[in-house]
Amino acid sequence: MSGRKALEYYVLDVFSNESYKGNPLSVVFTDGNLKLETYQDISKEFGYSETSFVYYSTREKALVVRSFTPTGIEIDGAGHNLLGAVCGALLKGIPIFEEQNESEPFVIMNHSAIPVSVSFDLDNFSPVVQMHQKSAVIKSEIPTYRIAVALGLKIEDLDVNSFVPTIVKTEVAHTMVPIKNSQILNSFVPDNQLLIQISKEYNFEGFYCFAPADEGQDHIVETRFFNPIIGINEDPATGTAAGPLIGFLTQKKFTKPDKEYKILQGVKLKQPSMIEVMNRDEDILVGGSSIITMKGELYI
Repeated sequence: MSGRKALEYYVLDVFSNESYKGNPLSVVFTDGNLKLETYQDISKEFGYSETSFVYYSTREKALVVRSFTPTGIEIDGAGHNLLGAVCGALLKGIPIFEEQNESEPFVIMNHSAIPVSVSFDLDNFSPVVQMHQKSAVIKSEIPTYRIAVALGLKIEDLDVNSFVPTIVKTEVAHTMVPIKNSQILNSFVPDNQLLIQISKEYNFEGFYCFAPADEGQDHIVETRFFNPIIGINEDPATGTAAGPLIGFLTQKKFTKPDKEYKILQGVKLKQPSMIEVMNRDEDILVGGSSIITMKGELYI
């Protein structure tokens, strides 16, 4: 490989303690910024919903993260792309917080400091990372029939008595879509072109469909996420949507503030993911753990 530079990478399964579950994320370790087309080429080659590129900045005294979709779009938001990147750096042994004097550790993404909290799961010897998202802002409602048609459902399949489809934003604006139960949630096949049309018309990204969990479950809701406008037909775990959802549910008095809840996602894809969320006064916590499933080198 003379004349070509080798970069180490991990593939982590995010929001899971088991390999081949959760949301797969490729994390590439670099010495600094790369050319835009290099980010895009590598992300396309991996083909995961997102690929994160990380390096430690001695000037910023922080881990710098950039994330791209296979279609070349750079992601703005603290989701599985950021959580997996931080877990990957910690598992690799990079001292990403040692030079920080702040009481709250942070990483850099899109030139902004994003606070994170880190603990360790002693049972699995893995880091548990919580990302601090902004408080949820409820934007506007979308007519239920528009969403139902786009998802291939009947209006009565959406639980309109308790909620209506609503755009909510913490880092990224997504629409929260209530579904009557988990059986209906896992039964439909959406029309991506109709979803894209609605996203453009109402100026948001993805659709986070949620159904209340049965009594006695470890999770509060089960979800599916569709974001075809950026090339993600379905995602097995979506941190940028889980934050808005717990904010929405808390504002609607379905959940309580300052209490941790779990969101189950990815069952339909056979990649079950568990996302931990908490709505607080000043922010929303979205967290979970990751496991390294693959490692290797790529060449540029």
